[in-house]
Amino acid sequence: MTVPERRIRPRRPGRRFDLRATAVFFGIAAVALIVVGWLVRMALDVAERRPAWAVVLVLGGVAGIVCVRRRARFSPRRLARRTTGALEAATATALDALETPTAAPTGEAHPVEEPAMEAVMDREEPATEVVVDYEQLTPYEFEQAIADLCVRDGCTEVEVVGGAGDLGADVVAVAPDGRRVVIQCKHYGDENKVGSQDLQRFGGTCFTVHEADVAILVTSSDFTAPATEYAEHCGILCMNEDQLRDWSEGLVPGPWALSDLVEEAPEPPNRYSR
Repeated sequence: MTVPERRIRPRRPGRRFDLRATAVFFGIAAVALIVVGWLVRMALDVAERRPAWAVVLVLGGVAGIVCVRRRARFSPRRLARRTTGALEAATATALDALETPTAAPTGEAHPVEEPAMEAVMDREEPATEVVVDYEQLTPYEFEQAIADLCVRDGCTEVEVVGGAGDLGADVVAVAPDGRRVVIQCKHYGDENKVGSQDLQRFGGTCFTVHEADVAILVTSSDFTAPATEYAEHCGILCMNEDQLRDWSEGLVPGPWALSDLVEEAPEPPNRYSR
């Protein structure tokens, strides 16, 4: 007896289980369900608030279903298959995006071409020096600016000590050659010059009280002739507005370097002498 041979359908190759692909698939499906639920809820809200609109939407949906059924036979199974296929395609796209390398592997560095030194030098612009307007500073800022100049020119142990009870010393420092520098700062306007009384008060304390090796009086204005004579007699260096600007711009060295040109000063006269 001959048994008719049964036709065996070829099996489709099974897919390997991938935990990450499965997680992404269900994640996309969950998002789709959330969106569908949100749309349904919104439709219910619209139906509750606007019944007329709900009727129009329902009629439009029925008409659309009828048109689709006329063109192609509606099948829930086919719809489910297409939905599943769309979700699988979205899953594959998401996995491809995750697996695409966005940076070089650890330990590998891409060579960076450095521009030629000539090109770098051509692009370099000369540094612009900031010109300080000392007249616009406050008295404390003026003292701090003088202290900054001392630091710039190599002084150490620079301190701003101006204030009540400073006894004429606003900035103290140690010059590069080790001498003690005592500076008094007079922040005056152009119309107000430093007089001999100011020099006498400073001269009475700079050497005896502060033990200065170099005594300097710096002003944003100028000195009167009697003040200049007293300073020369006592060995005090005077620096007016123009000399201060030259020092600030680096055209002249620090004033302590000019003290060698001043003759050794005798004992300062009494502060009340005329």
